[in-house]
Amino acid sequence: MLDDPRSLLKEWFQIGVRACSAEETLPPYLPTTPPKGRSIILGAGKAAAQMAGVVVNNCDWPHIGAVVTRYGHGTPLNTDGLTILEASHPTPDENSHQAAIEIAALAKSARADDRVIFLFSGGGSALLMHPIDGVSRELKREISAFLVKSGAPIEEINLVRRHLSTIKGGKLSAMANKSDQLTFLISDVVGDAPEAIASGPSIACAANPQQAISILQKYHWPLKDALKDAILNAQPATPRLHPVHIICRGDDALSAIEKEINRIGCNVVNLGAAITGDVEKAAKDHAALAANLSQHGKPVAVLSGGELTVSVQNPHGKGGPNLEYLTHLMSHMPNDVQYAAIACDSDGIDGTQDNAGGYIDHTSQRRALAANLPPMSILAQNNSYELFDKLGDLIITGPTKTNVNDIRILLLNPS
Repeated sequence: MLDDPRSLLKEWFQIGVRACSAEETLPPYLPTTPPKGRSIILGAGKAAAQMAGVVVNNCDWPHIGAVVTRYGHGTPLNTDGLTILEASHPTPDENSHQAAIEIAALAKSARADDRVIFLFSGGGSALLMHPIDGVSRELKREISAFLVKSGAPIEEINLVRRHLSTIKGGKLSAMANKSDQLTFLISDVVGDAPEAIASGPSIACAANPQQAISILQKYHWPLKDALKDAILNAQPATPRLHPVHIICRGDDALSAIEKEINRIGCNVVNLGAAITGDVEKAAKDHAALAANLSQHGKPVAVLSGGELTVSVQNPHGKGGPNLEYLTHLMSHMPNDVQYAAIACDSDGIDGTQDNAGGYIDHTSQRRALAANLPPMSILAQNNSYELFDKLGDLIITGPTKTNVNDIRILLLNPS
C-alpha cells in the first residue's frame, strides 16, 4: 500500500482538495426559493468563479452579477447571466481595478426586494482594488507587493488592505444596504476570521486606522504624511448585518486526509491547520518530531496546514513557501530517518510559478548535492523552484478552484 509514496501523497493531497471544493461544500447552504426581485451574485477570490457556477447550477432561477478570479482560475460550470472577470494575484493590476468598479456598481444597484449573494475566498484582496482618496492605484500596488514579500502574516497584510480600500472591510455590503444579503466564504486564513478572508468586503469589521499605520511602520514602509492622512481620514462602512457561512476551511481538508489514511490502517498525527510563522522554524520543528516518531519503526503520517511566511531576500527568485519549507525540511531531517513528504498550496499555485508545491524523500538532499544545488545556497537565493525543477520533484496540478491554504503531509517509515 505504501510502496509508491509519491503517488500516495499526491492522492491524499487531492482528497483534501476535493473535500473543500465548492461542489462538495456549498450546496447545503444555498437558498431554495428565489427572491422577489433580482438574484445578484458578487464575489472575488481564486475559488469565486467555481462558487458562482455552483450557485447558478443549484438555484434554478435567473441570476445577474460578476465575480473576479485569478487568471486561469475560471470555471467549466454554467454561469449564465454572470460576468466572470480575471485579474492578477498576488499583486493587483488594472483589471483588479476594473473588476472593483463593475462589482461595486452592481452592489449599488441592489434594491430592497433583491437578494445579493456574496462569494469570497482567498486571493480576493488582490483581485479587487479600489483605493481610498489620497492613495493612487500604483501606490496601492506597491504597498501590496511590499507587504507580501516582507514576511508579514496575511492577517496584518489584509488589515492594511482593508484600510486602503473603498470596498473591503464591509464597504461592498454597505453599498448594497437595501437588499437581502448572504455571504459564503472559503477560508484560507488561520483562525477563519470572516473579516480576514479576502479582507472581508461584505463583513462588518471595526476600523483601526492607527493599527494599519503601525503595521506599515513595523515592516519599514516609507510612510509619508499624505498616506497617514488618507488612512486616518477614510470613512468606515456600516454594512448590512446578514448570515455569513464559512463553507470549508483548512481543518476540513486535513480531516478528510486523516480519514483516508486511517482507512488503510496507517497511524496519523494531525497537527492542525493553524501553523503559522517562519518557514524554517516550522521545518525544524517537524524534523525534530519526525526523529522521535520514526523510532517506533511503523508508518505514521504527520499532517499540517496553515500559512508559513518567507522573508524574500531575492526579488527575482522563484519559489513559494511550500518549496522553501520542503528545502528546509530536507536540510534538517536526520540522515537515518526514512521519509517522504509533500507540501502544496490547496489552490494549486505555490507562490507565483506553475506548481502547487513539491515532493521530497530521504534521497532528496543527496540528489541536490550531486546536482550541485546545495539546499542552503538555494534558500539564500529564494530560488527553490530551480532545485525542485532540476530534481523532477515539482507537483503540478493546475488551478484547483478552491483555496484553504497549505497542505503538508510527512510520511515516516513508508517502507
